[in-house]
Amino acid sequence: MTSPAKFRKDKEIVAEYETQVKEVRAQLVEQLKCLDQQCELRVQLLQDLQDFFRKKAEIEMDYSRNLEKLAERFLTKTRSTKDHPYKKDQAILSPVNCWNLLLLQVKRESRDHATLSDLYLNNIIPRFAQISEDSGRLFKKSKEVGVQLQEDLMKVLNELYTVMKTYHMYNTDSINAESKLKEAEKQEEKQMGRSSRQEDKQTPRSPDTLGSIRTEERVVRRSSVKKIEKMKEKRQAKYTENRLKAIKARNEYLLALEATNSCVFKYYIHDLSDIIDCCDLGYHASLHRALRTYLSAEQNVETSKHTGLETLEGAAESLEANGDKQKLMETYNNVFCPPARFDFQSHMGDTMGVVCAQQPLEVELHQRCQQLQSRLSTLKIENDEVKKTMEATLSTIQDMVTVEDYDVSECFHHSNSMESVKSTFSESYLSKPSLAKRRANQQETEQFYFTKLKEFLEGRSLITKLEAKHDLIQKTLGESDSSLISLCIRFISRHGLQHEGIFRVSGSQVEVNDIKNAFERGEDPLAGDQNDHDMDSIAGVLKLYFRGLEHALFPKEVFHDLISCVSMESLQERAVHIKKGLQSLPNKTLIIMRYLFAFLNHLSQYSEENMMDPYNLAICFGPTLMSVPEGHDQVSCQAHVNELIKTIIIHHDAIFPGLQDLPGPIYTIPGNLLKVRDWGADLQLPAETTTLNVQAELHWEALEAVARFDYTGRSSRELTFKKGATLLLFHRASVDWWEGRHNGAVDLFLFFFRPKQEVDSRDLLEERVSTRGSAPSPTGGHVADIYLANLKWVSGPQISPVCGVGDRFPFRFNSVNISSPQG
Repeated sequence: MTSPAKFRKDKEIVAEYETQVKEVRAQLVEQLKCLDQQCELRVQLLQDLQDFFRKKAEIEMDYSRNLEKLAERFLTKTRSTKDHPYKKDQAILSPVNCWNLLLLQVKRESRDHATLSDLYLNNIIPRFAQISEDSGRLFKKSKEVGVQLQEDLMKVLNELYTVMKTYHMYNTDSINAESKLKEAEKQEEKQMGRSSRQEDKQTPRSPDTLGSIRTEERVVRRSSVKKIEKMKEKRQAKYTENRLKAIKARNEYLLALEATNSCVFKYYIHDLSDIIDCCDLGYHASLHRALRTYLSAEQNVETSKHTGLETLEGAAESLEANGDKQKLMETYNNVFCPPARFDFQSHMGDTMGVVCAQQPLEVELHQRCQQLQSRLSTLKIENDEVKKTMEATLSTIQDMVTVEDYDVSECFHHSNSMESVKSTFSESYLSKPSLAKRRANQQETEQFYFTKLKEFLEGRSLITKLEAKHDLIQKTLGESDSSLISLCIRFISRHGLQHEGIFRVSGSQVEVNDIKNAFERGEDPLAGDQNDHDMDSIAGVLKLYFRGLEHALFPKEVFHDLISCVSMESLQERAVHIKKGLQSLPNKTLIIMRYLFAFLNHLSQYSEENMMDPYNLAICFGPTLMSVPEGHDQVSCQAHVNELIKTIIIHHDAIFPGLQDLPGPIYTIPGNLLKVRDWGADLQLPAETTTLNVQAELHWEALEAVARFDYTGRSSRELTFKKGATLLLFHRASVDWWEGRHNGAVDLFLFFFRPKQEVDSRDLLEERVSTRGSAPSPTGGHVADIYLANLKWVSGPQISPVCGVGDRFPFRFNSVNISSPQG
């Protein structure tokens, strides 16, 4: 047993944890101080703006009065000259006319600057006062939310501390119980050795006396040994109980640790950002409106000042909350950056920093994972609804604060009268009934928004915590990796069945790593139907997954039993032997095997195009799925492995249990993968009738179908049937069905059906498809390139369709799914 002196003491671990929590707490305090400072700076800025515009209004009014005096002085002088006999007619001269226009322009400028002063005092300054009031109110509410979130975060840290202490306590009990157990074992060994020595030291005596003494000593020794054995059994049970408690406590500690790290990350990455958004709610937009009011006034007074005002206008247009938030967080990076992750602190030599999934904990973890998944589904739905309501409310608030009411051009529409006109725009904007109603609505909406915001943030916190636990348990149980297998296989099934050299040709290592890293991050890099990935790279990701398993998919324990079947001549006997050999494997492994080999079997059916028959696929997957044990001839054994894998690919249906015997994911053939025989004709069809021969590649019986809605035949050659009628596919009824419209929809082909009891023919479905001209089909091409794109085979033979059909059919096959015209 390792000396306890080498282990870190509980006090050291707790002290280090408390130091880290203390740093986080200090960081939280600094965050609030930083936000307080931002609020104070904002209030000061708004106060300075008000003082600035108040002084500027005085200057503008003084300037307006001086211009008025200047204009009146020269206008009075001009009027007096009209009575002068020699200067009376000078008014018709262009210089005098210009002089008069200039004086009138000064008069006009005087009125404009008076209007400008009025706008400053009665419009712009009240706007800044309102912004200051709104900012303070919103900051106070945002700070309350922030303080609540910080308290919740500290609760999470305290919970982690409690769980860690519990883990320390149980682990200490386990170590003590182990020491007592070893002490009992030593006593037992000592007692046994003492008994042996006493028997050897016995001196010869008479048989009767000697037998009596030995019997008495044996009884004493047996009694002592039994006591020691009972004590050992009790200590063994105590040790087992304490050990199980320690493991459970460690699991809880690891889960709480993961949840705590997720909550801390969520708070620093998401919550802080949202709180700053709330502090800035409407501030930038309102400031934007006020500055646009000033710009509109200045631009209407003096268009010649556009060059200087464009700089300010650019600054006003650049008012953007997200940009300021980013700059704030970059400036105070040390305050807003997430702290270091809380690492697992090993206790007294317990270095197992992962969740234990061994029995009897595996069943408990499975149940817990399912409970978490169910709880998360409900929470996500509820939180999404809250988020939608919150976003709609936020949009309403943004609409309130982004009203484009800053255009004051109407204030500068002059009449012929030279009388001073007082601005009516500011009076209408600040009219008491209208203003009171708008502000009451705004504050009520804000209150509702913060209620929903708090509910959403709390829900997201709970979801983050539960997701962290769920993902860790799922990863421990090995269930998360199945998504990688199914997504890669599904993508290849949709886009790569005919890709030549699939799994044999190496893909781009860079793209392989990118796709693999995306899966590890929990993303789906293959989402959507866009075929913009390198097929060989996706195949490489799938092989890399099986190659990177800690233990090969086929365990070494079944290697010899499975390889022995290679000597069997009959493939059916091989399949039976392989099935028996795989029965001992866990269900999880069998489900993965069943899924993979069903896909490989489907892939091998396209060997004419992809050049990958079952043997070639076995060569690619043999070394990956089954490793040759050490001490065996690698070359000869690998050949046997490849033959084994080939047999499993061919006979996978007979080897692996079905869905009823082994519930779990099962590979199904995607609906758009049915092959179509080459039409053998150019798509540019001639105007006259062209005949194309299309023949089924396999012999198969007529398919049973059930009508999905009522259908009335257009002629005696077409069958009339009711919804739910059982029909059998026999032959096509109308060669011109595809050409025109029927029942308001463009259809392509209609196959003729007869009632089930009337059909006794098993002829091949061999038809002649007549086309006229090159009429376009509803699928976008010409009739020659239409194929069964919407058929999804569920069971039955994999055949090439006899001819193309569109996506509108009045029936569905029992073995395939076909959408109806309404769909």
